[in-house]
Amino acid sequence: MTTVNVVAFENGVGNSRDLALVVRTLRDLGCTVSVASVSASARRRRRSRIVAAVAALRRWAARRAWRRGAPAPFDYTLMLEHVWPESLHVAARNIVVPNPEWFDRGDRRLLPRADVVWSKTAHSVAAFRRLGRDPTLIGFDSEDRYDPGVPRERAFFHLAGKSRMKGTQRLVEVWARHPEWPRLTVVHSRKAVFDVVAAPNISYLTRYLSDQELRDLQNRHRFHLCLSETEGWGHYIPEALSVGAVVIATDAAPMNEHVTAERGFLVACRAVGQQHLATTYAFDEAALEHVVAEVLALGAPDLERIGGAARRWFLENHAQFGARLGAALAAAGAG
Repeated sequence: MTTVNVVAFENGVGNSRDLALVVRTLRDLGCTVSVASVSASARRRRRSRIVAAVAALRRWAARRAWRRGAPAPFDYTLMLEHVWPESLHVAARNIVVPNPEWFDRGDRRLLPRADVVWSKTAHSVAAFRRLGRDPTLIGFDSEDRYDPGVPRERAFFHLAGKSRMKGTQRLVEVWARHPEWPRLTVVHSRKAVFDVVAAPNISYLTRYLSDQELRDLQNRHRFHLCLSETEGWGHYIPEALSVGAVVIATDAAPMNEHVTAERGFLVACRAVGQQHLATTYAFDEAALEHVVAEVLALGAPDLERIGGAARRWFLENHAQFGARLGAALAAAGAG
């Protein structure tokens, strides 16, 4: 039976979702899975050149022992987001599943220690090809949030969470200039880095929400605004598609890999910077105003058609993810 050691730093949001989804899918494939949760101190140590040197020595010693017949503890170590040096010596093969926007110099120094790179998006594939690697595109998956029992309202929803790269500041500024627009509900952490703009048609939710409360909000709002500057995968976008919402997203990779003209609306943008391996984008405010006017003019049949296409994409991607992950694991070869 294939044994997999999954290594991740659990942050309570995207990373934790990645970990849960990968572990569940691997177990569904029949793998024996162990989880190594990275501590905050280990997360800080991963950039240390001394730690990298010790990791290389331990890896060399482990491989020497395996050549002499000692068994490797695991067939694979699967590293989420970063290359985790203190886990490089426990498996026959090391696989990294990076988020380009957080893949820093420390990761790039350790990248040669990874036997295989798996990418969640075509955008990530291109980024790692520029580093001389040939990643396997596995795509990814997100949780199905659909609840047909919740009535839909012609209102807008923005799930900022803890992120500073969801375009929240400029979004609420634009919304405040349009009192004629419907209600916008913004869900964010109290630690989110943006200035709250008071407006009669903007509601801010900062209190703790149960999973059911959040699910109700996701289903209740017909329109979801996902104006990210960049994403590694961006769970809130596939989740919005899963509920059959009309999703408005930034027209840049990888956001426009999820949302297309057939299953949502894209807002023109411009490149404004670099976040490690990822380009960051800012949506065009006039383009957003045009798109909001366009979606508000849609009748019920069009809303159902677009939302139906969104949900079909989610379900197809969800159904195919296990097969893609299994094929990638077989191709990686424990050796």
